[in-house]
Amino acid sequence: MEHDAAHQGTDTFRWFHRAARSGDPYAQFNLAQLYLRGDGVARDDVVAACWMARAAERGLAYAQNHLGAMYYNGRGVAPDSGQAAHWFRRAARQGDRSAQHNLGLLFRKGRGVPQSHTCAFGWFYRAAEQGMARAQAQLAQGYLHGLGVKASHALAMAWFRKAALQGHVPAQVQLAQMYARGLGVAASAAQALYWHRHAAAAGNALAQRHLGLAYAEGRGAKAEPALALHWLERAAAAGERQALYDLGALFSSGRCVPSDPARALACYLQAAEAGAANAQFALGLLYAKGQGVPRDPALAAGWYRRAAQQGDASAQNNLGAMYANGEGVPRDHMLAAYWYRQAAQQDNALAQHNLGGLYAAGRGVARDPVRACMWAWLARQGKGLGKVAPADVALAASTAASDYTALLSPAERSRARVLVERWLSSKTSPHRLLGGTGA
Repeated sequence: MEHDAAHQGTDTFRWFHRAARSGDPYAQFNLAQLYLRGDGVARDDVVAACWMARAAERGLAYAQNHLGAMYYNGRGVAPDSGQAAHWFRRAARQGDRSAQHNLGLLFRKGRGVPQSHTCAFGWFYRAAEQGMARAQAQLAQGYLHGLGVKASHALAMAWFRKAALQGHVPAQVQLAQMYARGLGVAASAAQALYWHRHAAAAGNALAQRHLGLAYAEGRGAKAEPALALHWLERAAAAGERQALYDLGALFSSGRCVPSDPARALACYLQAAEAGAANAQFALGLLYAKGQGVPRDPALAAGWYRRAAQQGDASAQNNLGAMYANGEGVPRDHMLAAYWYRQAAQQDNALAQHNLGGLYAAGRGVARDPVRACMWAWLARQGKGLGKVAPADVALAASTAASDYTALLSPAERSRARVLVERWLSSKTSPHRLLGGTGA
């Protein structure tokens, strides 16, 4: 059987070779494919590129698209995004949907052509209209993020659905998340579960994680601890580090599954070493409180620092508190102020309250009652990105704001209000107008 197959492959090669030499573009294309695969002939990407170029020059659209891909990937030819764009465009103008999609990607990335989300959208649209799932997903991304077109969650949802129904896994994940958040459609935990289940079954680790969380929390279906563990473990095994954090959180809290501090610690450690900031923060909490591990403020500070350096606001606040109190690290009010400020700028209400306290006392920063008031007002009202401060933080900040405000002159209160308004206007996300400050 193997001998017969090899003989047949050789005969096929000879037939295509004769026809290709006589100038048949289809034979030239097929001969190039044989050289690319090493089918009936020794694999040779350079020779494949030569035959692909001959077919492309004769106007064969799918040869032009393949040649563009070879230039883009540097297969058989030197990498050249400009040549890739040239051949993709020639095929795209003939209606080849793969080339239209590929040309759209080049415009989106600015590779071989000037970056243009508008041009990218146009080419994606042509391919999507021909039923290409990948192009439909790219078109949906354009509508979702306003790339080259006015943003529209409803249209993004429609195109993601078209691609998802064709089995395009990333589109299924996007569709599930839009149902979960109610973007462009009424929120539906059941529909989110449905599409996450499809993508998870296809091996998508992110969908497996979301499916595990849905079964853990009973979102879209009744809580199923066994299924929650199954899918979270599959996601973790596939390299989804956030699934490791989720497993640690389940075993730590005893929610959904029996509490298991040892397994929680192992999951957090694995996720933290892989770079998951929330797992690093969780480890900091465990060592700071001595939960399931010996209390170790120095280790806590070390894990907080790793998370803080990745931008985790809660870790930044807690690290600031450790510097302020000299716990696990030498007392240093300047570093406390630095880390509080990093978190405060992310609208962490507790950090804003703490930073206000440093300005009021003049620790680590020059004493500034006006800025103390500014941060206390922000912390009390949970402004910035429309967040609401936790009740205990809001109460403490409210008390501090009243104390700080009482010490200010009318002019200083006006300055504090200006600082708050300036802070809010600097935010890129919508925020509600500042209410009463007590000024």
